[in-house]
Amino acid sequence: MVKDLSSTPACELDKFINDHLLPDTSFHDEVREDIEVISAFLKERCFQGAAHPVRVSRVVLGGSYDEHTALKGRSEANLVVFFSNLTSFEDQLNLQRDFLEEIQKHLCQLEQEKQFKMKFEVQRSEQPNSRSLSFKLSYPQFQQEVEFDVQPTYDALYKQRNNHKPDTQIYSETYARLISVCTTLKKEGEFSNCFIELQQNFLKHRKPKLKRLILLVKHWYQLCKEKLRDPLPPQYALELLTVYAWECGSRDCDFNTAQGFRTVLELVTKYKLLQIYWTVYYDFRHQEVSNYLHGQLKKARPVILDPADPTRNVAAKNLLGWWSLAKEASSWLQCSCFRNCDMSLVGSWDVPMSVKFPQDCVLL
Repeated sequence: MVKDLSSTPACELDKFINDHLLPDTSFHDEVREDIEVISAFLKERCFQGAAHPVRVSRVVLGGSYDEHTALKGRSEANLVVFFSNLTSFEDQLNLQRDFLEEIQKHLCQLEQEKQFKMKFEVQRSEQPNSRSLSFKLSYPQFQQEVEFDVQPTYDALYKQRNNHKPDTQIYSETYARLISVCTTLKKEGEFSNCFIELQQNFLKHRKPKLKRLILLVKHWYQLCKEKLRDPLPPQYALELLTVYAWECGSRDCDFNTAQGFRTVLELVTKYKLLQIYWTVYYDFRHQEVSNYLHGQLKKARPVILDPADPTRNVAAKNLLGWWSLAKEASSWLQCSCFRNCDMSLVGSWDVPMSVKFPQDCVLL
């Protein structure tokens, strides 16, 4: 039984994270092994015997799942399935349904073959012609389960992966092509999974304590989701908001967790003022990308651009959800988790609502 976060004293938040939110490391090893089996299975089976040369080239575990930021109990992840011989974003859009049907067919076979020690369950969509597919792995011995959203994807950065070091020209050309397709087809944010590894790298080398703060914020978000029931802004927006709060307000390796947590919740209450982006993988040096970014930043706030995909404003949708989340955050700011031993409220970091990160922040 997880202890109530709201009544946990500020000085005990680190212990709360250690005791209640961190999954067993053995669990992550099990998940990785099982995903390798699923990946090999899909590579071997998908479209075998078909006349066209399309095959599964690799499978990447992504989304909000990470061994340092996956919540104990239940977590969600993306299983991004890259296919060979897809040559464009348009290919992904046009063939996605066919790929999902093929993947579902083989996942159902795998489910029947019972190759796993844990429970494996394919979640079939009730909607005809659905573009979604998911499956769940349950591990009773760890009291843990992971639900995967399966996403067939075009390998937009395959040229970059073949280089020994990052090539900014390749990035710029890829993002220019992405922007052109998204604006023409009105599909902004549709192809963010093509850049899943960049999203992972953005968080991968962060300080351990920042990752634990992200874990705490995700736990708070899940509590809000259970209570409010209404659709909320995506959890990824809260993860990015936490990184932003730390980068602009602290940057210390050993910061005060309660202060960091309070800062994030205060930013949530001021969501109408947020304009956040990073110049890590894309920036203003390429004219087409620059023009698009300036357009994005002129749009109504909140703006939180995916650091790996300039066409995806993760804060743009569901303003009513932001309002509900902000109202909940405001009520939390008086809780015990933000009070010192003398019952005074902890302070927060001084963080601006809008910032442009300097070029020396590039994490390529």
